[in-house]
Amino acid sequence: MFESFQHLATGFGIATTIQNLLYCLIGAIVGTLVGVLPGLGPIAGIALLIPATFGLNPTSAIIMLAGIYYGAMYGGSTTSILLNVPGETASVITCIDGYQMAQKGRAGPALAMCAIGSFIAGSIGIFGLVFLAPPLAEAALAFGPPEYFSLMVFAFIVLSNVTGTSLVKSLMMAVIGLIIGTIGLDPVTGDARFTFGSIPLLSGIEFVAVAIGLFGIGEVLTNVNQPLEMLEQKVLIPRLRELYPSFQDLKRSIGAILRGAGIGFGVGLVPGPAPVIATYASYMTERKISKHPEEFGKGAIEGVAGPESANNSACQSAFIPLFVLGIPFAPPTAILLGALLIHGVSPGPLMISNHPQLFWGVIASMYIGNFILLILNLPFVPLFANILRIPKKILLPLVILFCITGMFTVNNSVFDIWIMLLFGGLGFLMRKWAFEGAPLLLALVLGPKLEVAFRQSLMISHGNFGVFINRPISMAFLIGMLLFLILPIFWKLFKKTEKGGGGSSKQ
Repeated sequence: MFESFQHLATGFGIATTIQNLLYCLIGAIVGTLVGVLPGLGPIAGIALLIPATFGLNPTSAIIMLAGIYYGAMYGGSTTSILLNVPGETASVITCIDGYQMAQKGRAGPALAMCAIGSFIAGSIGIFGLVFLAPPLAEAALAFGPPEYFSLMVFAFIVLSNVTGTSLVKSLMMAVIGLIIGTIGLDPVTGDARFTFGSIPLLSGIEFVAVAIGLFGIGEVLTNVNQPLEMLEQKVLIPRLRELYPSFQDLKRSIGAILRGAGIGFGVGLVPGPAPVIATYASYMTERKISKHPEEFGKGAIEGVAGPESANNSACQSAFIPLFVLGIPFAPPTAILLGALLIHGVSPGPLMISNHPQLFWGVIASMYIGNFILLILNLPFVPLFANILRIPKKILLPLVILFCITGMFTVNNSVFDIWIMLLFGGLGFLMRKWAFEGAPLLLALVLGPKLEVAFRQSLMISHGNFGVFINRPISMAFLIGMLLFLILPIFWKLFKKTEKGGGGSSKQ
């Protein structure tokens, strides 16, 4: 424990340099803006800003991109409360009681408790990251190629089930992502695959082009396709003196904040859209244990403080599997994994020893970033809310221009811009037909790693597929995957049988 404090002190020394403080501030501000703008969310925000980090050192780059991630968690609550429109998916639950508080003239306390709860829960999550990551990294050294393959397959199945409404559609997207990931040079033999004689395709499909296309261009096209009246809503902006909660508000919220922090941290360690699951779990917990459950849905402050705390705590703990295992358990961390690889950093069990400055510097910057966000989100909420007044006819073309400019700076390639626009059109169609883009993106990021782990496993075992079930950790992940696929089917059959039995007994 003392050693972790020493490393954290070193991390603060790295994070408090002028350059890293500046990029932490930029990430926090941009993240808040991304969260405030409905529909963009941290995935699109990080994807759009990756090209801007190419001239930076890896530590500064990841500090800024991580700031966008947890900054968007803060900012997403603003539109949920003021407009009843979630700035990002994890803020959907905040709409329930937050907007009702705003309708009663209590938008200020709601916004303030979001900021305070997010700061407290985010800080708890960061300290959990400090003390859990090193021992987990040591345990992860027991992982070989078979364990990594089984873990990634397990993560694919779980993520495909929880990131979309349809398991079949999500698995289809994951398969498409895996296929796209095979384009380019074979990672083992170096042979060209599925390039059709195209030289630009030898390096594979650019990850940044897919990410910006699906979540940037696709979102713009979706907004353009909406009726004009849906884009024009009245914004309720509180005055500065109305932003502060009363002592009674604080008293009612502190328990919800601490419980939300614990729930969020635990949920962030498992595959899936952790902030979304954590906010729902926190809201249901607060409603169940409340002495006044009838207030929920009508403006209960616990229904805002708890989910927002869980949201940010889950965001912080999601960095543990990313840094320690090198496997993203959520779509935003998949984008961050791509950014790490672009900057020449391979996350995994050896990351702490191979890149200590980056690891401890980023963790320390998270605490600083949380403090910055607390300062920003209290007095400047009216300013951020005014962004919603920018006409879509001005805002959306600017986003398109930024996407094209940013994409061109990656490789100075017009080909990549066409790939981005192609996936932008695909992203629009996927939204229209209710297909999720996250499984595709996750498969594209993890696909090459999955293939290498699979082929290395077979090389080690001389072609014996039993290597995946003969090793206990690998077998445990595969059993978990099968249970995750089979149990829902049995549950549905049981419910049908139960309904059928109930119907026949009535007759």
